Amino acid sequence: MRRYDYSFISGLRLRMDLVSLTNKIEALKAKEKERMRDHPETFAALVSIARVQSVKGSNAIEGIVTTDKRIEEIVNKNSAPLNHDEMEIAGYRDVLDIIHNEYAFMELSEELILNLHRAMMSYSPKEGGSYKTQDNVIMSIDVYGRRSIRFKPVSSEETPAAMEQLILAYLDAKDDSGIDPLILIPCFILDFLCIHPFSDGNGRMSRLLTLLLMYRNGIDAGKYISFEEQINNKKGRYYEALRVSSEGWHMNSNDYIPFVEDFILTLFACYKELDRRFDVVGNNRINKGNRVEAAVKNSITPISKKEIMELLPDVSQTTIEAKLSALQKDGKIRKTGSYKDAKYVWKQ
Repeated sequence: MRRYDYSFISGLRLRMDLVSLTNKIEALKAKEKERMRDHPETFAALVSIARVQSVKGSNAIEGIVTTDKRIEEIVNKNSAPLNHDEMEIAGYRDVLDIIHNEYAFMELSEELILNLHRAMMSYSPKEGGSYKTQDNVIMSIDVYGRRSIRFKPVSSEETPAAMEQLILAYLDAKDDSGIDPLILIPCFILDFLCIHPFSDGNGRMSRLLTLLLMYRNGIDAGKYISFEEQINNKKGRYYEALRVSSEGWHMNSNDYIPFVEDFILTLFACYKELDRRFDVVGNNRINKGNRVEAAVKNSITPISKKEIMELLPDVSQTTIEAKLSALQKDGKIRKTGSYKDAKYVWKQ
């Protein structure tokens, strides 16, 4: 019988490299707070961009895709969903918006999770808002297309009791000052995934719950840099961590550390990417022009206009082109390659 108890976290000792990463995350969090006070308009732009990337990334992990243009139209509510995949995308958008806007009032509970699942599935013909009524399995497919059962989650009969115990264990642990949220959150999410309480949508719900718990614990980089996109970028690492950490789960002998490590690495990537988007040259004031200049100067290899636009999505193409032209005129950068393949490099 599975036991749900996170008291072990208070005595858990992370490897020194993970401890170092958590310290860096705390430092980057502090830097983010300072920048947010001075540049609210930039952070507002990043929220809008991350929202689209989060909906796209989380659904892409599950093989739910459409074109970038359609993603933007659906996320920004400029168009209704046209097919099953787009219905799933619209549902994720709605719950993401609820969490972004109302997380401060959303205490974790069974009722909350069921309501969020119902909202996520509201566009789909599949019923949402209730636990699975049939047992499910987690499959894997090898390079030859052969399927095998990788993990057997909690049975449908045991799921309501398991979810009750899971949530009570989290609520008990979250008020313990000796338990770090950076460890508690991924432990909770791993257990949620091993229970697999719904017939559909468990992966997407796990990522929405991750954001909710992070926001409620003051960890909000995922608002500005898509946490889901970072997972999708390292999907192989994520699934391997999930596989390793779920071994022995039913017997209470599993090792949470691989999944915790992946969570910390993903979160650090978010904060690091956010920091990169505010890089400046020397002591220059943080403005869009100086950030474009810094993008070229701080790049180890020649950087293209497209790469600068991806790095600074809140800066318009016109602003980037004007700054690159001015830097060339001042002799600070040089242009390499043809018009279409042009890249820019800082002059030493």
